[in-house]
Amino acid sequence: MAVKTSIAFLGLGIMGGGMARQLLKKEIFSLSVFNRNAEKSKSFAAEGAHVANSPREAANGAMIIINMVADDNASRAMWLGENGALAGAIRGAICIECSTVTVSWIHELAAAVAQKKCEFLDAPVTGSKVQAAAGELSFIVGGDATTLDKSRPVLAAMSKAIVHLGPTGSGALLKLINNFVCGVQVASLAEAMAMIERSGLDRARALEVLTNGAPGSPLVKAVSMRMTTPDFTPNFLLRLMAKDLGYAILEGGKLSAELTTAAAALKAFQRAIAAGHGEQDIAAVVAPLRAG
Repeated sequence: MAVKTSIAFLGLGIMGGGMARQLLKKEIFSLSVFNRNAEKSKSFAAEGAHVANSPREAANGAMIIINMVADDNASRAMWLGENGALAGAIRGAICIECSTVTVSWIHELAAAVAQKKCEFLDAPVTGSKVQAAAGELSFIVGGDATTLDKSRPVLAAMSKAIVHLGPTGSGALLKLINNFVCGVQVASLAEAMAMIERSGLDRARALEVLTNGAPGSPLVKAVSMRMTTPDFTPNFLLRLMAKDLGYAILEGGKLSAELTTAAAALKAFQRAIAAGHGEQDIAAVVAPLRAG
């Protein structure tokens, strides 16, 4: 019998939970998981995963360690420290950061991984809850091509596409660019929705024109449906889009690229957070505009 590839998966939220379940479906992997909220881990134990009490325990003996959490601080807590994953990582393990984080943290983490004589990829994803649950994400990867080749079977089990962009940090940077463009689209859609609803236009017909015309990206089509229902069940948490916009503005500043549209979108998302919608879907950015 072939030896199964041992994988540690850290973070079982909206995205990580779906990704980890794709790995559980494959008989060529053995999976150890950790989540800060232990309640989210219980179903994974029933499905055959080992549930660890710390990132260090999850990483112990794993050939590949994958992390998918909310931000820089959460990522740092998973990887570093006495109970962090790097403390349990074996020599030669491949460490993969899939979270949407800053490029500066990616470089800091890569250096810490190298000190442990391990390999590193930054491999954030495009797609959201539905794609994670279906194994149809797209990985955008920074790091060594040889390391990616070793990791490809694992990433392929969770995705429909894997794009190698270049050196360490490349994936993280493009993910922030991707998400700031998405955030701008959603913020502008919310303002358009408010105009349509206040004007007396037939909303269904107006949205049919917009979504089937030049503005009708897949994101605009999906989010417009959530705004009209309305259904703010989280596919992509609103507060995390605000975080991503802030990170993108930070990275843009380092490149002397002023992201004025991202800044405007960030204000819209911050307004929605202040109105109590931070834990809802990004579609809820329209709610304060409807309230007046």
